[in-house]
Amino acid sequence: MLANYLIGLREGLEASLVVSILATFLVRSGHRDRMRYVWYGVSAAVAVAVAGWALLQFITALTAKSFVAQETIGGIMSILAVGFVTWMIFWMRKASRSIAGELRERLGQALEIGPRAIVVLAFLAVFREGIETAFIVYASAATATTATPFVGVLLGLVSAVVLGVLIYRGAVKVNLAVFFKWTGAILVLVAAGILAYGFHDLQEANILPGLHTLAFDISTAIPPDSWYGVLLKGIFNFNPMPTVVELTVWLLYLAPVLFLYFRPIRSNAPAPTVPA
Repeated sequence: MLANYLIGLREGLEASLVVSILATFLVRSGHRDRMRYVWYGVSAAVAVAVAGWALLQFITALTAKSFVAQETIGGIMSILAVGFVTWMIFWMRKASRSIAGELRERLGQALEIGPRAIVVLAFLAVFREGIETAFIVYASAATATTATPFVGVLLGLVSAVVLGVLIYRGAVKVNLAVFFKWTGAILVLVAAGILAYGFHDLQEANILPGLHTLAFDISTAIPPDSWYGVLLKGIFNFNPMPTVVELTVWLLYLAPVLFLYFRPIRSNAPAPTVPA
């Protein structure tokens, strides 16, 4: 639940901040009456994301009778989800400084074009977070036997909406740079576990070799059925008996991604000039 709560909270807060920026611009520019078009776009984006998640579940149900097909699709979807979350983390890291200004500029242009342009802008702004959430939650909850992961993501989304409303109204102050930095780092660890599990699925489908070649076995020290074993499995997809392929993929992903993530961002923007 915790990993999915974090996913829902982060993705939901990104979407809430986008809507907050659009709403603030419309109110301050005297176009409060156009807010309904923003909500049309947001609603459409949420509907498409839910439909995408439902499609993934439908495909999974179709392949449930074939173990090989199920593991193959599960492995591929896990790898795609890691691609989504990695792109999202680095995009937010780079764009966080300029996203507000870019959205205001685009919304100003959309106001000149007409209502449909506002709907499309709001849709595209929220659509990315919605689809990413659908893919990531699908992959991270692939081994779930209960509804706990989905409860986690729903609680995260609700928390994000509440927090977004409070930020919009000025009721709370959140250091968003610190929030996104450290939740992003945790999501890198989550993504590494999803990627390793995805490759394990491909091994179980006999697409990749080495299913029975273990890197190590620490299941006696960290039993999979212990509370801490279940916690590590639920959050980071931790496997106390990883194959050599799993461990290699985990390390090859985690080390360079964390290095690049914490590397300082170089700004190419010219220094602001102070008017005389």
